[in-house]
Amino acid sequence: MPRSRPRQGPRHYPRVARVNEVVLEALAGELADLSDPRLGFVTLTGVEVSADLQVADVYYSVLGTAEEGVETAAALESAKPRLRTVLGRHVRMKYLPELRFREDPSVAGGQRIDSLLRELHSDDDPVDDTPDRRRNKDRR
Repeated sequence: MPRSRPRQGPRHYPRVARVNEVVLEALAGELADLSDPRLGFVTLTGVEVSADLQVADVYYSVLGTAEEGVETAAALESAKPRLRTVLGRHVRMKYLPELRFREDPSVAGGQRIDSLLRELHSDDDPVDDTPDRRRNKDRR
């Protein structure tokens, strides 16, 4: 009876990781040269190229309001053909991946955690008269 292999998640290949880095560097360099005013404070945070190298999810973050985020998304979509052309010049691949821009969810999560921590610290009383606190003051 043949032995079945345990199921594993998707494999991560070193080549794909290298392609991710090269694509990120090429796009970030060109993004800095674009003159679209809708691209305010935008940062490319990462790229995930599919295993077959056909699709590249480009993650970005925007410093500003939600309205500026919408404008930045529109600007990235309109710059997509130019960015893809520049990518083709910088990276030699059999297939040039389709670019899909996605707002980085980890940045929003980090901002949420930061705001919660600020709330906790602002709610603390500057004078803490708990028994443990008084005991520590007496030892000094």
